[in-house]
Amino acid sequence: MAFKFSADNKKAEVSLDIEMKDEIFRNAYYEKIWSLEDILKDFTGDFHKEEYFTLENGKIISRIWIEKHGVSIFNKNTWQEIFEFFVDKMDGFERFYYEYEDFIKDI
Repeated sequence: MAFKFSADNKKAEVSLDIEMKDEIFRNAYYEKIWSLEDILKDFTGDFHKEEYFTLENGKIISRIWIEKHGVSIFNKNTWQEIFEFFVDKMDGFERFYYEYEDFIKDI
């Protein structure tokens, strides 16, 4: 599992990516996290999820992510907003994960 963040000319995004070679384990981790949906929402706010998310390279992962629209990495006026979004949402994902890590990893 990996926490990731990115920004482009339209939005900023923070995600929890579940990348495992074994699809059964990937799905099991996804289901464990998804069973805590309401708790995750308390930590991060509203989010998107996709059990079978296809990366640009064709790899299939599971992803839970949050987006902030109306910001651009190319617009210095939105950099502070992007930074605060990253800090807030990454912190929420991390606090959630570390608090429930034992439950999530118990597969």
